[in-house]
Amino acid sequence: MTEERRVNHYDLIIVGGGMVGTAIACGLADSGMRIAVLEAAEWTVPWQPEQVDPRVSALTEASLAFLQSLNAWPGMTQMRVTPYQQMKVWEADGTGHIEFSCDDIHAENIGHIVENSVTLNALHQQLEQTDVEVIRGAQLVGITEAFKDEYGVERSVMLADGTQLSAQLIVATDGARSKLREWGGFETREWDYGHDAIVTTIKLEQPHQGTCWQRFMPTGPLALLPITFNGDDRYCSIVWSTTPDEAARLSALSDEDFCAELSLAFEHRLGKVISCDPRFSFPLRQRHAKTYWKPGLVLAGDAAHTIHPLAGQGVNLGLLDAATLVEELANAWQRQQPLGIEQTLGKYQRRRMPDNLKMMALMESFKRIYGPVPVGVRWIRNVGMNLVNQTPMVKKQLLRQALGERAGLPEAAKVHLA
Repeated sequence: MTEERRVNHYDLIIVGGGMVGTAIACGLADSGMRIAVLEAAEWTVPWQPEQVDPRVSALTEASLAFLQSLNAWPGMTQMRVTPYQQMKVWEADGTGHIEFSCDDIHAENIGHIVENSVTLNALHQQLEQTDVEVIRGAQLVGITEAFKDEYGVERSVMLADGTQLSAQLIVATDGARSKLREWGGFETREWDYGHDAIVTTIKLEQPHQGTCWQRFMPTGPLALLPITFNGDDRYCSIVWSTTPDEAARLSALSDEDFCAELSLAFEHRLGKVISCDPRFSFPLRQRHAKTYWKPGLVLAGDAAHTIHPLAGQGVNLGLLDAATLVEELANAWQRQQPLGIEQTLGKYQRRRMPDNLKMMALMESFKRIYGPVPVGVRWIRNVGMNLVNQTPMVKKQLLRQALGERAGLPEAAKVHLA
């Protein structure tokens, strides 16, 4: 091996320094592996205490348990997290509704609404305390095929400045439009939802009550996620999924007119919408890779799957990918088993793909069931929602699954409920 290759060789290269990639790096930092994180951005955008990030996630207790294992959670609580104790969902065109409460399962809360910038900055604070090498401003231009050596397999990534970095395994956490997924030849199943999502932060007349609110309308779901900002409980982050034409119309409204329309859409359940931050709109697309790995290359997070944001589960699925991959790679390393082979990566795929597909199917079902349907179907779904709402055992099971009490979870993400 030449001196140049030794300098550029790592045991593990993670491409993408977002939440999932950074979590994987933090989870394996003490393993003894030589790890590099390649991040296109020159720096991490700092958390802004006087401004709410419009991108938020509804972190489950399973995600929280994983973040606690990385020691990131204390830093997050020092910034801003908002626990919620209830979820209220109702049908716009009927009487169907369902309500969940943490009291149903004797828990302190159902989850936490957390700005993505909070999670990312807390993870980066932990990563800075490790020996993991973070290469910022990394512009990738290609990836080599896997080739066998005495370590099993090896791949290389090429950077725009001519640098070539090699490793036993390259982890693609470079997002929904992953270049590594494309270069690696991974096939995907994907389709447009026919929705655009409008996201922003709003201020309401009345406190959010520690509740996630969701109204299903013929044009798409509207979700209000509670945010406590500077001690004020009247803030919410919204995700309003609707048709592209309607999204364009709503985006073009003045702030005052948008707040009035939003108040009507939310049925004034918390009074009027007083104000809103700048609005952002983006198209929604579901995508799932047919396989998560090839020799020396593995997908995680949005590079492997993207889903409709109506339940805020995308980041949770990505963090559970991270927790599972950390567990499998750490076990392989301890057994001196190559990282980039089927015996290691196949286990990760077998543990994560069923859970991800299950959640994607559920989101697609919600989207179809609560779209425009005949009156008879609308009556049936209203009856169904009310029946579930009146069946404590069913509600308890649904809540336990939402919190993360599921088979196959990595140890770092398991939660134990009464």
